Amino acid sequence: MGKTIQTMKELPASERPYEKCVMYGPQVLSDAELLAVIIRTGCGGMRSTELAQKVLQHIPGKRIGGLFQMSQEQLQELEGIGRVKAIQLRCLTEITKRMMRSLDGEEILLCDNPAIVARAYLSMRFLETEQVRLLILDGKNAVQDDLELSNGSFNASLAAPREIFYNALKHKAVSILLLHNHPSGDPTPSKDDIILTKRIIETGNLIGIPLVDHIIIGDNRYVSFRESGYMDKPV
Repeated sequence: MGKTIQTMKELPASERPYEKCVMYGPQVLSDAELLAVIIRTGCGGMRSTELAQKVLQHIPGKRIGGLFQMSQEQLQELEGIGRVKAIQLRCLTEITKRMMRSLDGEEILLCDNPAIVARAYLSMRFLETEQVRLLILDGKNAVQDDLELSNGSFNASLAAPREIFYNALKHKAVSILLLHNHPSGDPTPSKDDIILTKRIIETGNLIGIPLVDHIIIGDNRYVSFRESGYMDKPV
């Protein structure tokens, strides 16, 4: 006889994500169970928890953080994930990013707290390619705008300070802060990172819009050029 598949309603309450969450709290749910709550329904004879487990096996790193790296199209290529479920998962990752950025409050002076900046942009560590972000700061070093300058390669896409300061002037920046990620997970600055940062520092000093820091995001690690002394070191 073939295997009988139990529906979610036929499972014991302790094995259903919703009931388990109510009884014990969301912290006890596995990654697959958390995803099952978002996905809501199964597909093709699979329960939502089984579908969620299948999703986890096909995303980068086979862990829930891999969702940050997946586009709408890539999600829809997964068996059992259609347009609506892909949208739900994409919205989940965007909510997570925004929550990360709002944890520390707008009153924090970012230039004095590189660890806070790094934590707010922690989701960049999940990107498969290098992304460069420019933070526009006011006279109190509070963020007035957050711009994505490139998504590909820090050195190739941002070969000159021109684009940085075009945007800085356009958005009336008093000072600026740069961030980019290293997909390898190692945030140690390369020689090219250091050379380009020096050029940005020199240009900023010349036109009166200083670079207060350049932060590289790695895997649960970061490097602040200001904190580590790279802004003063010779190339």
